[in-house]
Amino acid sequence: MANLFLNLQNITLTFGGRPVLSNAELMLHQGDRLCLVGRNGSGKSTLLKIVAGQVEQDLGTRFLQPGITLRYLPQEPDFAEFKTVQEYVEAGLGPADDPYRARHYLNQLGLTGEENPSTLSGGEARRAALARTLAPVPDILLLDEPTNHLDLPAIEWLETELKSLRSAMIIISHDRRFLANLSNSTVWLDRGETRRLNRGFEHFEEWRDKLLEEEEILQQKLTQRIATEEHWMRYGVTARRKRNMRRVELLGSLRKERRDYVGQQGHVNLAASAGEISGKLVLEATGISKSFDTRQIVENLDLVILRGDHLAIIGPNGAGKTTLIKLITGDLDADEGKIKRGTSLQVVSLDQSRASLNPTDMVQEVITAGRGQSVTINGETKHVVSYMRDFLFRPEQARTPVSVLSGGERARLILARELAKPSNLLILDEPTNDLDLETLDLLQEFLAAYQGTVILVSHDRDFLDKLASSVLMNEGEGKWQEYAGGYSDMLAQRGAGVEARKTGAEIKPKADSAAQIAKVQQPKRKLSFNEKYALETLPVKISALKNELAKLENALADQTLFTRDPTRFEKAGARHAVATAELSVCEDQWLELEIMKDELGAR
Repeated sequence: MANLFLNLQNITLTFGGRPVLSNAELMLHQGDRLCLVGRNGSGKSTLLKIVAGQVEQDLGTRFLQPGITLRYLPQEPDFAEFKTVQEYVEAGLGPADDPYRARHYLNQLGLTGEENPSTLSGGEARRAALARTLAPVPDILLLDEPTNHLDLPAIEWLETELKSLRSAMIIISHDRRFLANLSNSTVWLDRGETRRLNRGFEHFEEWRDKLLEEEEILQQKLTQRIATEEHWMRYGVTARRKRNMRRVELLGSLRKERRDYVGQQGHVNLAASAGEISGKLVLEATGISKSFDTRQIVENLDLVILRGDHLAIIGPNGAGKTTLIKLITGDLDADEGKIKRGTSLQVVSLDQSRASLNPTDMVQEVITAGRGQSVTINGETKHVVSYMRDFLFRPEQARTPVSVLSGGERARLILARELAKPSNLLILDEPTNDLDLETLDLLQEFLAAYQGTVILVSHDRDFLDKLASSVLMNEGEGKWQEYAGGYSDMLAQRGAGVEARKTGAEIKPKADSAAQIAKVQQPKRKLSFNEKYALETLPVKISALKNELAKLENALADQTLFTRDPTRFEKAGARHAVATAELSVCEDQWLELEIMKDELGAR
């Protein structure tokens, strides 16, 4: 059996009088790649912070195997007191960790390390935090929304990198494809309690639905049983009633069970206010070009969008997706070419950057635009509180300022505000950010049934596959190419995904910097004798350790060994742990030397 790294038992935690976790449990063994799923606000991030030791539970125990190293990737990293990104990343290394790994990961993630943390964009901050978390190669990786703000090349690179690591992992993410490709077990945090499935995320939803169906049947049986007992109480013989106090107590306990039962949280009810039917032609662009200074964003693009199309625009961060949308909507004029827009267009844009939300506005003011206490959806007038319930807001949140809402609540608030507007053309910029999986399902169903036209920018591959009728792909240097179908269809036609962004090492020095030019022109150093020797001998040592581990595992698999020879069992277990650690060190050292060899051009 794999080594137990971490064990949480009977974890209970209450915030502000509201129970967040109730007897939650979580076990993590060597080799586990566990995804932690649940609704927004269910306590996933809180549970991960308890695992990381950053939050202390009210009740319960947390056991971390002595000597186990752990690194935690928060949703909002703290860059305070660090002058450069490299300082921030290297601060996460342990005494025995190699600083070269920090520089390696910064390079892989497109950063130089010289950036000022205070000027980082959301994507750059996420990349820096990932470099700090991955560089030490810890025994346990705790990743809270690792794909947030990352573009497709970075997501696919991260996926490949995590697959190559030996670390045990707990991952929280709204990216279905990411979870399905990485996880081998799933923990569902629901109404404060945890339930475990020893299979990956691709099996989770079927399992969850089955559990909820069984739960509903049990509640129906409970209601039926209470009705039977109540009938006996009303119509049973008095003498019998006095002699059967046990049944009276039973009825009381059944009623308490039903009263204490916490049902599933409601579902978001998405309904857009339909606009006029647009003309068949939504947009026709002929030979349009757009550049800023010497940088070409769009070059000689021809594009036709018809009513009912679901067009996805994809490319790496900085490729010009937002510029292209502004050209389509008319917020920006093209340098060359012509754009013909259809008739009767009613455009609604979902700004998932949330920049349009005023932190001091109340929730109901955002939805109604400050005009009264009602909204009109498809000709039906609804009170704002009733409409808020459709998006899982409680009535008392009507007067809540935007500043205190969670990321998921702000995402739902934007959906509520924009879908209340009449539209026949929806433009969605990263609509999946901070939405839980159930809300994503409903948004997906809503968009699939939407009668108008949809233009979508997203890095969620599963979302793109299920919604896009065509993909407009950035090919670099202002070139855009349209492919029929979703993201996977584009991959099949193109033969490759989104091109990876250039790394920090590829950034050329400024021409007026003599020191930088001299540094670039310096000859590269060669591998030392010891490094070459290690490259030659490490594969032999790795092979020997793997053979030894196989023999130890075979011996430990003998269920009678402990009773026959407990001393031998203990020695085999201890040697297995040491050999596993040695193998990990050797493999990491060999990998680092191979990378260094490639970078130095050594033979």
